[in-house]
This record gives sequence, C-alpha cells and structure tokens, in this order.
Amino acid sequence: MALLLVPIELISYVFKPVSLSIRLFANMMAGHTLLKVIAGFAWTLGACSGILFFIHYVPLFILFPLFGLELGVALIQSFVFVILLCIYLNDAINLH
Repeated sequence: MALLLVPIELISYVFKPVSLSIRLFANMMAGHTLLKVIAGFAWTLGACSGILFFIHYVPLFILFPLFGLELGVALIQSFVFVILLCIYLNDAINLH
C-alpha cells in the first residue's frame, strides 16, 4: 500500500505550491489587464478630437475606483497566500 500512497502524497505536496502560485498569478494578472485595457481606451479617446476628447474622462474616472479595488484584491490575495502557505507548511512538517 505504501508503494501507492507515497508517490501520490509526494505529488500532492509538490503541486500545492505550484497551484497556489498559478492562482496568485492569475488573480493579479486579471486586475492588471483590466486596468491596462481601460487606460488604453481612455488614451485612445484622449487622442481624438471633438466630443470624444471630453468622453475620455469617463474611463479615467472609472480607473480610480478600480485602483482601490485592485489594492483590496492584492491585500486579500496576500492574506490568502500566507494562510495557505502556513497550512501547507504545517501539513508538510507535522505528519499526521
């Protein structure tokens, strides 16, 4: 039975930090991409003339709450990262 369980547990301990880092990367990248898209949209509208120039203020005003939201998401992600890391390390050090 140990021949079956040892590789499974080893793979489990190796892939937990990998899955945690992929999750953290995806959440951070999604927020940064959203900010970049809206800022690019505002930049494009700002380069236009006429009424479109004045409309570019709308996405700029949307960016400010999104920066705050991004900061909140970063704080939550760091908290979740530390908690999960502590749980994984506790499981690795203290064997049942």
